[in-house]
Parts: sequence; C-alpha cells; structure tokens
Amino acid sequence: MAFLSLPTTPFFFFSTLPCFNPKTPSPFSSFLHSHSQYKPSKLNHHHALPLPPPPLLHDNHDDQYDLLLDRLSASLRFSPHLASAVHAALLKLQQHHTPHLFTPLLLAYLNLNLLPTAHRLFLSLPSPPNVVVYSALISAFSKSNNHHHRRHALRFFLHMARSDVLPNDYAFVAALTACIRTLNLQFGQQLHAAVVKTGYLDSAFVANALMGLYGKCGGRYGLVHNLFDEMHQRDIASWNTVMSVAVKEFMYDEAFSLFREMQATDDLRVDDFTLSTLLSACAGSASVVEGFQVHTHAIKVGLMNNLSVGNAHIGFYTKCGTLDDVVELFEEMNERDVITWTEMVAAYMEFGFVDLAVEVFDEMPERNTVSYNALLSGFCKNGEGLKALGLFLEMVDEGMELTDFSLTSVVNACSLLGDYWISRQVHGFALKFGFGSNACVEAALLDMYTKCGRMADARKMFCRWELEEFSSVASTSMICGYARNGQLDQAISLIQHEQLEGKMIMDEVATSSMLGLCGTVGCHDMGKQIHCHAVKFGYESNMGVGNAVVSMYFKCGNVDDAIRMFNAMPSTDIVSWNTLISGHLLQRQGDRSLEVWSDMQKKGIKPDQVTFVLVISAYRLTNLNLVDDCRDLFNSLRNKYRVEPTCEHYSSFVSVLGQWGLLEEAEETIKKMPFEPSASVWRALLDSCRLHKNTIIGNRVAKHILTMEPKDPSTYILISNLYSASARWHLSEMVRENMKEKGFRKHPARSWIICQNKIHSFYTRDRSHPQESDIYSGLEILILECLKAGAKLAVTYGILMSKPGKPIRIVKNILLCGDCHTFLKYVSVVTKRDIFLRDSSGFHCFSNGQCSCKDYW
Repeated sequence: MAFLSLPTTPFFFFSTLPCFNPKTPSPFSSFLHSHSQYKPSKLNHHHALPLPPPPLLHDNHDDQYDLLLDRLSASLRFSPHLASAVHAALLKLQQHHTPHLFTPLLLAYLNLNLLPTAHRLFLSLPSPPNVVVYSALISAFSKSNNHHHRRHALRFFLHMARSDVLPNDYAFVAALTACIRTLNLQFGQQLHAAVVKTGYLDSAFVANALMGLYGKCGGRYGLVHNLFDEMHQRDIASWNTVMSVAVKEFMYDEAFSLFREMQATDDLRVDDFTLSTLLSACAGSASVVEGFQVHTHAIKVGLMNNLSVGNAHIGFYTKCGTLDDVVELFEEMNERDVITWTEMVAAYMEFGFVDLAVEVFDEMPERNTVSYNALLSGFCKNGEGLKALGLFLEMVDEGMELTDFSLTSVVNACSLLGDYWISRQVHGFALKFGFGSNACVEAALLDMYTKCGRMADARKMFCRWELEEFSSVASTSMICGYARNGQLDQAISLIQHEQLEGKMIMDEVATSSMLGLCGTVGCHDMGKQIHCHAVKFGYESNMGVGNAVVSMYFKCGNVDDAIRMFNAMPSTDIVSWNTLISGHLLQRQGDRSLEVWSDMQKKGIKPDQVTFVLVISAYRLTNLNLVDDCRDLFNSLRNKYRVEPTCEHYSSFVSVLGQWGLLEEAEETIKKMPFEPSASVWRALLDSCRLHKNTIIGNRVAKHILTMEPKDPSTYILISNLYSASARWHLSEMVRENMKEKGFRKHPARSWIICQNKIHSFYTRDRSHPQESDIYSGLEILILECLKAGAKLAVTYGILMSKPGKPIRIVKNILLCGDCHTFLKYVSVVTKRDIFLRDSSGFHCFSNGQCSCKDYW
C-alpha cells in the first residue's frame, strides 16, 4: 500500500555511520534471533525494551538524526542488522529523542516482517504514533500467516481508536483485511458502521474491502451488490470483487452480466483477476462458448502469458474441454508454479488417467499439501481406494501437513474399500491426531461406517454427537446412510424427528441431501416442504439445491414443477442438463429428452460422458424408430465429441438396438467392442431378448453372463423372465429351482406407498402390515384369486386410505412383473383412479386400462 512507501536513498549514506560495517553482523542480531518466537501479550506502551549497548555515534542533534533517518529509510527496509544498529543508537540517546524518530525504524521492522520486534518497539513508545504508523502496523499484522498476529491487528485498531487517533481510509482497509483473514464478521460490521459515520464509504478502497469481507463470509451477495450499486466511483478491483463473490455463490449468469456491464465502461480494462474469475464461472456453469470467448479476449489483451490466467485456463478446459486442450495449454506455458502442476494432476484425474496423474506428480519440482490432496482425492474419485490409502501413509511418513481435507479423503478411501477393520484404524488415527472434533471428518467417518454396512456403529457416533454438540452434518450423513442401506423408514423418521426437535440446521448441503432422499423414496409432499424451506432461506439460487429440486420432482412424477424449477434456476451446469434429460427418460419421454439435447447443442453447452449415456438411451423411448440417428451419434463419439465410449455407452446403444428388434446387430456390436464387454452390456441384450421373446439369442447371451458372474442371482431372474415371456413356463420354473439348489436368493421385491408422511412397505404375500385383513379384503373385491401380491397390496392400501378420485402413487424397487402390470391396468378401469408406479425402468402411468409404457418395459 502507498502508506508503506519510504523515501529512497543512495547506499553511500551508510558511510555516515563510521562505527558500523554493514558486512559485519550487529550484536543486536543475537537479540532478534532469541526473540524470533516472541508472542506478545497485552498492549502496554510503558513496557521497557531491554537492548544491548548501542554502537557509538558522534552527533546527537535531533535535526541531524531526523535527516539521517529520513535518508536511511529505504536502506533500513533491506537490512535487519542496520535497523538493529540504528535502533540501538537511538535508545542510547533517549534524553534527546522524539517519537517521530522511531517511525521509519518501526516501518522498517514491518517491511522486514520482524513483527514481534516491531510489536515490542511499539510497546516502548512513550506516546501513541500517528495514523500512518497505526495503519502500517494493522496492515502488516493482518497479512501475517500467524493467527495470533492477525488478531493483534484488530487490537491495534482498537488501541488507535482509544488513543483519539482518527482512522483514515488506509487504516480502515487494513482493519477490514484483518477481519477477512480472521473471518470476524461481527467486528467487520462494526467497522462498516464506523466507515459510514466517518464518511469513508465514498472511498473505493474502503468499499472494496467491505465487499471483500461480506463476500468471504458467504451467503451475502445481496449486501455486496448493494455496496457496489451505491459506489460513486469504481475501479477494476470493485468490479473484480463483486464478480468473484457472484461466482462464489454460483451465480454465474450474474457474473457474466456484470462483466458485460463492466465492458461498457470505457476507462476500465480487464486484468488477470478478471479473466481468472470469468473462467471459473465458465467452468462452474459448463459455459463452453463463453469460455472460448474469454480465451480469445485473453489473447487479444495480451494476458495469455500471465501465470494465474494460464492456471485458470487449465481449470476451465479440465471441466469443459478435452485432455488434449489441457496438455497443449500446459506445454505452451512459459512459467509454471505449484498451482499449475497441481492443476495438471487434477486434470488427469478428472479424465480418468490415474497413471499419468501420478507421473506428473512425480515430476513436480515442488509439492505442497494441496498437491498431495489433489492426488489423494483423485484416487478416491477414480475408485482407487488402496492407492489413496498408500499415499496417505506416505504423507504421514514424510511428515506432510495433514488437513481436514486429507483426513476426509482417506476416510472416503476406506468407504470405497468397505473394509471395516481398516476403517476403524483410520478412525483411531483421526482421534489420535485431534481430528475427532472436526465436523467434516466426523461426517466422513459416519458416512464410511454406513458404506461398510455398520449402521449400529454409525448410530453410536450419531447419538454421541447428539448428546455432546449436535451437528446438522451428522444428521444429514445419518439420514443418507439409512437411505443407502435401504432403511427408508428410519431415514424419513429421523428427518421428522429432527425437524420437530428443531435440531436440524438445513443448510445447502443438507437441503440437497434431503431432497435427494425424498426423490429416491418418492415422498412428494415432504420434498415440496423442503423446497419451500430452500426458497425461504434463499438456497434456491444455489445450483446444487436447484439440481436436487429438479431431480426430486421428476422422481416423484411431478414433471411440470421439475421443468418450471429448471427454467427458474439463475445458472445451470452440465449436471442440471443431465438431470433434465434423465427426468424425461424416467417418464419414458425419449423425444423430450432429445429436444433437451438439441437445446444443449444450440447453446454450446459441453456434454460429458453421462450426457451421452442418457442421450443414447433416449432413442429407446422415442415414438418413431430413430435407430439410424442413434447409430450416427454413437459412431461419432470418438471423432466428433472426443469421448471414448465406455461399457455404459455400449450398454445404452445395445438397449436401443434391442428395443427396436435389431438383436443380431446388437450381438455383433458387443462382439466387436475394442475391450472386454462387461456383464451389464450382455444383460442389456438379454433383456431385449425377453422383450422380443427370442430365446435362441437369449440362451447364447445367458451363457456369457453366467461365465462372467456365476453367482449373480439377477442373471437367473433375467433368464427365468425370458422363458416366462415366451410362455415356456416349465423352463422358467427350472431356472428358479436351480437358483434354490445353489442357494441363490434374489433381492426381495418391495413396493411401498406413502400415506400421511409414513412409508407403508409390502413384500410378496406380505401379511405383516397392521391393517392386513382390511387390505386383503379389499384385494378380494378387486380380484377373486391372487396367487402373488406385491404392488397389488400397495395399490389396494392406497385405494383404501385415500379419497376417491385421487391418484395412487407407488414405488417398486425392481422391474414390475407382467402379472401386476395387467392387474393395475384392470384396477385403473374398475376404480376410475390413475395409478402412477415407478419401478427400475421408469414410470408407469395407468389410466383407464392403458399404461404409458405401451406394454414395452
């Protein structure tokens, strides 16, 4: 800052100190060394500072010392020994000195980052310094990496105020910087009031600092924008600050709008921070076209060689480009730092090239904790739990700084491994090294136990948190754990309990998780309540929450509200678009999904691998046979879109071919795959054989699957269904008997319906429900004889418990069988009720004897 600048002076003025040799260490250096770990206590101006005897000086007139110190100011900033010698000389002549003689010396200590020594000198001053010195003190201490020093910065400001020294704009900026670095919002708000009172809000420097404070504390974009709107004069930092806060709050469209407004201001040009912020917005919102425009603009203004802009480009192309784009950028960079190399590690991990990421990591000229964490999280992201665990052990052996992110990543690695005993050892390590009270680490540990199937251990952790200090993070993890382990009743019950007790703090993360659970269960009413909660607390603008709302409505069959929510989102990313496509697929609306895909292409939104899996699947559910279009898209993945087809892409394509009866082509496609096909690809073909009753190809496919996964009961079920669809009942029964002989048990078919916010579950021939006699009596009215019951029981209960004419909504955990499908069509005629049933293939909408799947599912 300007107030830290000191006058420059030629080096020959050192000759005015005949007893001082700049090449010889001063005896004062030993004092500095011995007090390098000094931790200041209370502020006390009258505390004496013990110093060794100073070197001799031959003149003691104040004006000569004043002139001498003025000329030595610049040199003092670069020589701690010279500063020590001058300090000692001044102390020897205490009977003549005045406070202003110590000002350049104090500033020199601050510039040399000798903060403890500067603090002690400040304590020894006989009277308070002026606002310039206070500002320098506050600024230097606020920028320190030492948390205690940053807190002292605010104490200096309070001491200045109590000493009747009026703060200026530099002092306010320095104090606000300390608030930002200590996340002290309360003190910052008090400073805001003082700024308004003293009239310094008109200063762009001060207003920028206030915007930075509110932006750092999160969730306060409205305050930031209000400050920005009220500014009479703005500089480039003002625009950069408000744009960066918008990006931080995921308000990407707002950031782009601000940039366009900024471009309309003739006297402003972009800088490296502007471009880096815009690239972050482009990456976050998957705005490919805008990202290319920013790249072009960076070249135009000559900032492509800027290091931070180059790093930001790597981050953008990692999210919205190809690996070739990223590598080309990296190789063209003239300058690289640890951030550049770390971005490359993250890029290779993002594209799934784990070995290349490790190679880059090994080549790094410098590594830090962030580098290790990038590799660690990358291993977890790519399912390499053992490698992640090995890297963590290496970090411990090398004495690397471990952060909560490091511990969270290794806990996630244990979740991938699903090894209970390793998980307990990692838990013990976290407790031993003091991470046991960290909410993020504990939430990861709780999540780890749920993924290892140890819900009892997870419950113990949760109850301990509840007794000591309740955390919403723990509640969210526990609820998701119940849902993950199929204990949906417990999940819903816990949500209701925590809401009634007022213990659950529904932040953005918790809100997204709860919406996801409501979608999985099909709990529309509760999902709508949580959506209202998100609107009330301003979470609706959060992209993650918005995506979760869209998904929830689709999974609950509320298409209109899902689309309405998507259109109202302030910004979207590729996850948003994928959710929209998959939502239409869930409703068997393949043509609508393809319309969304067309919109994405027109808007230049870069698809990811998931997008193509969904779009290819859409051709299975179109009204017209569009197999040729699907084939063209699939064949263009590698050349046009630079996407390497995976087993998921092949499975989707095989399903499309099978759906439209091209079973031979589907089989030939699998045989020509450039890598070994997985069982899921063969299952896609086997299911198509069931649909078209082709037992010849089906038998061949079944042999492949049984060779690959001989103990998977789902394969036997598919084969049995194939024979049933072909009316070869004896063969179907033989397959079932074979399963029993080998001890294989299929996943139990379960249907459930939600009445009065409670899940009522039913299994085949289930008689465990408290109202089972009423349910079976109602079922006998609908159909005289029923050998199997599952979805039938659920729909019967729904009819009994709901008002006449109201639709019945059911969720089933597996594919709906033909018997139940026929039954539900019949019920929709008899009762004149619409029945919405979601199974593993999507929604069935039964109305007046017809089903939306057209009997093909």
